[in-house]
Amino acid sequence: MKRLSLVSHALLAGLVLSGCSGYRPAPAAFHEMLDQPYRLGAGDRIRVTVFEQAELTNTYSVDQSGYFAFPLVGAVPARGHTAQQIEATLAAKLREGYLRDPDVSVEIDRYRPIFVMGEVGAAGQYSYVPGLTVQKAIAIAGGFTPRANQGSADITRDINGKVITGRVRTSDPLLPGDTIYVRERLF
Repeated sequence: MKRLSLVSHALLAGLVLSGCSGYRPAPAAFHEMLDQPYRLGAGDRIRVTVFEQAELTNTYSVDQSGYFAFPLVGAVPARGHTAQQIEATLAAKLREGYLRDPDVSVEIDRYRPIFVMGEVGAAGQYSYVPGLTVQKAIAIAGGFTPRANQGSADITRDINGKVITGRVRTSDPLLPGDTIYVRERLF
């Protein structure tokens, strides 16, 4: 009986301590987002090409409200849309009395930035490039400080309009607009 009591106290202590750790593993949606087509957001810049229409071909920035201004058409919603959806929207709007059969191409010219905070050499805003991982972003931000927890980091990401934070390994990939927080290690 004494041994059972000792084991139960040890388990209880372990549960209490694990509850204090604040560990929040990344939800499954974090990794599912990596396999989805890229969706535009505020801060992205796109290159629109309308073939044989040089005056319409240009780069356009998505503003804070999620729109970009396009000649003849006006404000076009972009937040949450893929480049292919923007192509179809622009072609449909240009067909409404402006061009007979517009051939529109949309590509990402510049992604919205990422942010690195916490125990890094130079916290701040940095440009996103495809293939960026947590570790590479930390290297861009001046590397880890001597007190940094180098095994994992917290990522805050907008997933389908909800801002979610989860803990990931430093080898995990990033998405545009992510915020990385490097925690201080305990020992």
